[in-house]
Amino acid sequence: MLSLRRRQYLEAIGIDLWVSRAPATEPAALPPPASVTTETATVTTEAVGVTAEAARVTAEAASVTAEAASVTAEAATSWQRLFDEVRTCRRCPLHATRTQGVLGVGPKRSDWLVIGEAPGAEEDRRGEPFVGAAGQLLDAMLRAIGLDRRTNVYIANVLKSRPPNNRDPKPEEVEACMPYLIRQIGLLQPKIMLAVGRIAAQNLLATDAPLGRLRGRVHHFGEFQTPLVVTYHPAYLLRTPADKRKAWEDLKFARSVYQQITQGAADGHRS
Repeated sequence: MLSLRRRQYLEAIGIDLWVSRAPATEPAALPPPASVTTETATVTTEAVGVTAEAARVTAEAASVTAEAASVTAEAATSWQRLFDEVRTCRRCPLHATRTQGVLGVGPKRSDWLVIGEAPGAEEDRRGEPFVGAAGQLLDAMLRAIGLDRRTNVYIANVLKSRPPNNRDPKPEEVEACMPYLIRQIGLLQPKIMLAVGRIAAQNLLATDAPLGRLRGRVHHFGEFQTPLVVTYHPAYLLRTPADKRKAWEDLKFARSVYQQITQGAADGHRS
């Protein structure tokens, strides 16, 4: 008689079962027809093929995982090298008056990149951008559109060293620091950039146009042509709270641009 396991297997794949009608006292059941044997052999061969395909897919998945781990390790090395270079940078005289270079804060791969002007006194002391009163307001602004510096947005400055008395950056200082920012953008690969304040916007866009003319439009930065939106600096908003409504409009505009970008990418994957 067929074993229960084999009977269930053949029934599951739709093969008719042939069972002997001989009395129970006969020593053995009739052998299965040749058709059943052939069908079973075919199924076994197909099962081996499926197993081999599964093994191939598993091997490919392991290769992809190993490659991703390699890329992650390489990116981590690049970030560490960049951090070390900023920390010890002497490309301009600002290194003589700063406490430390301030690279940035946030996840090392973020869709959003917020860029300010330069570290202030508290940022210079703590080594993190936007940590004073202006930083608290910036955090509130970002939370209003679902962003957080610890989870889904990276924050940096054009300058990595604090100018004395928080003066405006000099052109040669911007020129010295810009390569660091460009390398950050290459590592981050953000989908959108938000420039906060006139100084940051004008230096990123290489223009002397006033902030009012730069707001409400999508600009593009660098070789990746990353979309860039301009808004007010939080420190300015602390001095001029009446313009917070305009800043909110800028944030909503930036969010809509980001949604269009991500929606377009999703549609492209589906097509």
